[in-house]
Amino acid sequence: MAGVIPGNKIYGDMSTADAVRAMSLDADNAKVAAAVDDVATGQVNNIRQRTWGLAARVDPTVSFEEYIYWAEIEREIEAEENKKFKAARGPRTLTNIIKSRFSTGKQPPSESSNDKELRERAMQPLDEAKRPENTQMQVIEPSTSSDPVRVTDEEWRTAARALRTASWSTIFYLVTTDILGWSSCPFVFATVGYGAGVALYVVFGLFAGFSGYCIWRVFLGLDSSRYPMLSFGDTYFRIYGPKARHFINVTQSIQQFFTVAVLVLGCSTTIAQVNKEQLCFIVVMIIVMAIGMVFGSIRSLQRLGWLCNLSVWLNIVCFIIIRLSMYASANNPIDYQVVTKSTLIKTIEPIRTFASRPPAQYQQQATGFASQFNAVDSMVYAYSGALLFVAFLGEMRNPWDFWKGLFLAQGFICFVYILFGVFVYSNFGQYSASNIGNVIQPFGLQTAQNILALLTSFFAIFLYFNIGMKTVYLEVFQEIFNFPAITTRKGQWCWYALGPVYWILAFVVAAAVPNLNGIVNLVGGLFGLNFTYSLPGIMFVGYLVQRGASLPGEGFDPVTGHTTRHDSGMKRWVRGYKKHFFINTFTTLYFLAGLACSGMGTWAAIEGLIQVFGPGGTVATSFGCAVPV
Repeated sequence: MAGVIPGNKIYGDMSTADAVRAMSLDADNAKVAAAVDDVATGQVNNIRQRTWGLAARVDPTVSFEEYIYWAEIEREIEAEENKKFKAARGPRTLTNIIKSRFSTGKQPPSESSNDKELRERAMQPLDEAKRPENTQMQVIEPSTSSDPVRVTDEEWRTAARALRTASWSTIFYLVTTDILGWSSCPFVFATVGYGAGVALYVVFGLFAGFSGYCIWRVFLGLDSSRYPMLSFGDTYFRIYGPKARHFINVTQSIQQFFTVAVLVLGCSTTIAQVNKEQLCFIVVMIIVMAIGMVFGSIRSLQRLGWLCNLSVWLNIVCFIIIRLSMYASANNPIDYQVVTKSTLIKTIEPIRTFASRPPAQYQQQATGFASQFNAVDSMVYAYSGALLFVAFLGEMRNPWDFWKGLFLAQGFICFVYILFGVFVYSNFGQYSASNIGNVIQPFGLQTAQNILALLTSFFAIFLYFNIGMKTVYLEVFQEIFNFPAITTRKGQWCWYALGPVYWILAFVVAAAVPNLNGIVNLVGGLFGLNFTYSLPGIMFVGYLVQRGASLPGEGFDPVTGHTTRHDSGMKRWVRGYKKHFFINTFTTLYFLAGLACSGMGTWAAIEGLIQVFGPGGTVATSFGCAVPV
């Protein structure tokens, strides 16, 4: 007997527009996003119309089939719009490519006069400042008489699409900026040798690309202007339900919290070295915590945008400085005490490099099998970044092109990791520490690199705190514990009150485990592996199974708003699994392998911490004064 899933209107106190408004990089886009949310609550004659748009992003009454229905229409429209865009833009030449890199982006090149008039008409009533007081916008049919505060369905979509302008080349820069972190690459080669190091970077790079492919496919199948996807948790909501989304959001918040703790420890270590250890290490960490409390109170990412841009260029300068130190190494020995004070290596010997796994006496963090998985943890931490792929896709004009930017970025990142890792390991050998900038000499280059690295680390701290704290507040406190919206006066006071608590907890974690290698490996094994490999895999399996389970006569009816299914339960999941048996089996094994690596990596990180804080390990102690450099 056929089953029918009704489509009811969503109710609730939380406005998703508040979340978008708080997390938007652009204040104007935030205003448009909030207004777009308002547009989506209306009735269209003869067609059942639920609440849609940003307000319905996490509506539990929307069925999987309804997401697919509107996503397929969205992809068809995007394909047609992309053809028009390319035709209006004309053939690509080196000149117009360079010009496009420096254009303001204010005037879309494909926009005809009619398109421009339609867009301006849609955007004018969306401006809350120009809207008459106590007036709500409605979605109406094109045949309805004109009204200054009413927009048609076509105009609504124009306004919603106005926020999606990124090309695949922009995605290349975003993915590269998000993932690229080369400082720990030499440590990986010092732990596993040349052969395994190159092989692991290639294999894990390919798998990271496959995870991006999984996220891309799910986004194409479930995202639309009516039901936009904004975060990684949205994918799990549409496939596995609200509880899965809460799990993803909570674990994501924990990962970002540990990332802040890692950065606090790294900044403190750098300051201590620049200061030549004249201050107690715990005092330095308190100073970093205090700076974070003061500057981390910024609620808008808009004020951090230019800092992030500057951070990319400072990273490039740091890279050049380290390369220069390689050429100066013949006359300037390595700063050996950085390694001897923070790792298991205690004797100064000639530099050694190995094609295979180095002997135990040359291992920095752990010995035996645990040392190999410590390298995997560091590598996975360097490849982490899949969490933001959904947000990147949500900014694209044509999401079908995402694969171009993704695989080009992953290939470039893999090449940089191998090149930098092999180059530094060849010069520094077993002394290639994960905080490689602290090891270089002469002191002038070391200080210059440390200051620039300190600036970029502080930028990263503020960014990750801002994102992490907002994730905690919006997805946990506001949604689960019914805290006030962050844009209200009460919400602002709650934000300012919870911020210092966040920093104090990050300080406690960093001070309790003052070993950069160890805490990075722990975060990589426990969180990085799962978010980069395991979770995208099982997400893709769930998506394919639900799509494959569909029977003739099933699906979403846009007129009645009902979804029809002929059966439910385990037999439906089994049928869906068999529909794409080979890809589902491969991806399931991929998911299980990710879980196994996560378990082994977490174990290895803990074993490494036990050894490095044991006899003959680091001089640093929990909440102590000794500086681990």
